[in-house]
Amino acid sequence: MVRENYGRAATTWRHAASLERGVCSPTGIRIKNKAKTKAEAEAETKSGGRGRPPHIDAPAFRALLLAWYDLNSRALPWRETHDAYRVWLSEIMLQQTRVAAVIEHYREFLGRFPTLEKLARAREASVLAAWSGLGYYRRARMMHAAAKFIVRDLAGKFPETRVGLIALPGIGRYTAAAIASIAFGEPVAAVDGNVERVLSRLSGRRMDCEELWQSAEVLLDRERPGDFNQAMMELGATVCTPRAPACLTCPVMDLCATRGELAGGAKPSRQSKREIHYALDCRDGAIFLVQRSRDASLMAGMWELPETAPRTSERPIPGRTGRKGRRLDDPDAPLFTIKHSITVTDYTVHVWRCAAPAGVHGKWIVVERLAQAALTGLARKILRKAEILQPQSRNQPGYTEV
Repeated sequence: MVRENYGRAATTWRHAASLERGVCSPTGIRIKNKAKTKAEAEAETKSGGRGRPPHIDAPAFRALLLAWYDLNSRALPWRETHDAYRVWLSEIMLQQTRVAAVIEHYREFLGRFPTLEKLARAREASVLAAWSGLGYYRRARMMHAAAKFIVRDLAGKFPETRVGLIALPGIGRYTAAAIASIAFGEPVAAVDGNVERVLSRLSGRRMDCEELWQSAEVLLDRERPGDFNQAMMELGATVCTPRAPACLTCPVMDLCATRGELAGGAKPSRQSKREIHYALDCRDGAIFLVQRSRDASLMAGMWELPETAPRTSERPIPGRTGRKGRRLDDPDAPLFTIKHSITVTDYTVHVWRCAAPAGVHGKWIVVERLAQAALTGLARKILRKAEILQPQSRNQPGYTEV
């Protein structure tokens, strides 16, 4: 939904939220606390009073946030269902990855592995191939291991509680709480980076990890825990953003101590820059690729193009002409150059049409099987740019040509 809707409806939502609780101040914003439920009282007792910032009216906060979310939540494919497998898949994919980049991968992954059982039966290489382009491949390996565990040891029954979920491979405190609340309605709070930012700005101070979780637990709407957790994340992702938060469109602005960025925030780490050169060796309908070490810290066991030294003038492999009339066997210039980022490094990637360096061990993979190969995201990007693989869809991470 369009965020501008909020400007016209803000007063209505606030007034409605006030009437819902029975008491409305002259501004229609502040709402008197109703009697605490037993669960709310227990949550505050456990927090020792530290969790809830003293100025926040928890019932008002819940009503305003959920009213805003009901009208403004983005239409995302994983929000169309409460199926635990699909909720789990979306939560794992969204870790360290932008929503726009996940949407198409989510649909394609479900196309290949529509059920938990199919994922459990798949080969790891097939799972990694389907994950290619999302990065952080350990997530895919852990998800595959968890699927096999559920099918083998739990008779295919997905754990329905935070405690049961956190015992699975690759599922931590946040992911377990998110799945339990969204898929099964368990009243548990979930704190990710977006929620942490919202809570810190609401309170006007930086809180340690346990304070953040206690605060989220106290504010949680226990009748709609899944929607509440998603609303908190949505608020942080679309309104209470890391830089230049849109405070004037925030549904809980009047309850916020900061109304903007916290002073003294940590400066974002600077990306390091590096140039890298790859050999695109394509002969007789096959591409020469090398496999990363299975002990590598990043993308272990994935396939990529072989690195090569910067080139100036060498005898080229007999080539062809590209679709735009460009010679692909010019020895004095790279075939093309693209930009790519991995964690904290921005790469300028030069791709040369040449033979792989002597002594490099690899494998010839026929073009027809590349789509099923466990390629690194960069290798897939290069092969699409070279028009060897099908072009990516608009929703997938793009490249920038130099």
